[in-house]
Amino acid sequence: MKTGRPDGGSWARYLDFMDSQLTELLTHYGSIGGIWFDGMWDKPDADWRLPTTYALIHRLQPAALIIPNHHQAPLVGEDVQTFEQDLPGANTAGFNTREIGSLPLETSLTMNDSWGFNITDRRFKSLRELIGYLVRAAGNDANLLLNVGPRPDGTIQPEAAERLRDMGRWLVTYGTSVFATRGGPISPRPWGLTTHRGDTVFVHVLDWPDQVLALPPIPGVVLSAVMLSTNAPVKFTQSGAGVTLNVPMVGDEIDRVVALTLAKRK
Repeated sequence: MKTGRPDGGSWARYLDFMDSQLTELLTHYGSIGGIWFDGMWDKPDADWRLPTTYALIHRLQPAALIIPNHHQAPLVGEDVQTFEQDLPGANTAGFNTREIGSLPLETSLTMNDSWGFNITDRRFKSLRELIGYLVRAAGNDANLLLNVGPRPDGTIQPEAAERLRDMGRWLVTYGTSVFATRGGPISPRPWGLTTHRGDTVFVHVLDWPDQVLALPPIPGVVLSAVMLSTNAPVKFTQSGAGVTLNVPMVGDEIDRVVALTLAKRK
């Protein structure tokens, strides 16, 4: 027995049943944006008949994305590679492959340690941790899927609701450095990361104890540098060795974001 269910029975009959359930979901509920699979890791050596199932989805809902949480490198027919409880390429949780494929990326994360509602799980991530995951996912060209397990009556725990509201307030000021961006010209580092949109590079300083931050070379000429939260100018120098920023220390700010405007390329 595993998780209260028998291991015996007909595997083929189960897969037929699963595909019939998918057929119902894909034909009775209008346009489906995506199918997110979980649990294949419970039987990693089994033949899941994925080509057959994926072909079924593509035939019934051609625009639906297929996102499998099988903790392996991407397979043919899949559309997104998700990393459970980790950033792309990381495996601190012990679930994921370190191999990053060519598909769009996702970090799937719980608010505490549980995917569903668990009244005894009080290990909620702090606002600092959650924002760290959010911006580091963006810096890794990944979507953040943040899970919240509702209570039996459908409501959200106050601890989760509070964090979601606080993240929303943070995004009012800093969302432009996250939404509709791509990973920046500097790969993620222990101190933080970069994102970019158009001719603007956003430097996210998450964990750096000093004001002076030396960056490696950035392709392009930096015209200006400002704090995203206040639009206050940031002193900088640029040379062949890179860009040096003088980033003000602002209280207990979670993420000191500097917006660099680059000269337009001809």
